[in-house]
Amino acid sequence: MKAQVKWLGEELFMGTSASGHTMILDANAGNLAPSPLEAVLISLGGCSSVDVVSILQKSRQNITGCQVEINGTRVDGVPALFEKIHLHFIITGSDIAAKHVERAVSLSADKYCSVALMLNAKVDITHDFEIITQ
Repeated sequence: MKAQVKWLGEELFMGTSASGHTMILDANAGNLAPSPLEAVLISLGGCSSVDVVSILQKSRQNITGCQVEINGTRVDGVPALFEKIHLHFIITGSDIAAKHVERAVSLSADKYCSVALMLNAKVDITHDFEIITQ
């Protein structure tokens, strides 16, 4: 897997994946685009959500939506690394069993999500969920 990041000027950078997709990053506290650390949170949420949806679908749960709210806390110092990250999954649908959601979220965090597994060495990652019945 390869990628490229190009400086666009000021504090803007454009990342391009090997598949040709682009993403703008703003090193200036995310004023014009996500900051690199905001992109890490988004990547973690995306990676985990892919797993959770896939596992729930394979478990034949009738899900119609999955959203994850991510809250990262950084250490007070330089570099300001993430100390803690909490993921709150909001699963919508009908006839969804909490045990299946708990299992999907745990499997993602502990076994499948590459981003979470990379961050686990340095960051305390927690998660919970709620189910909204439609």
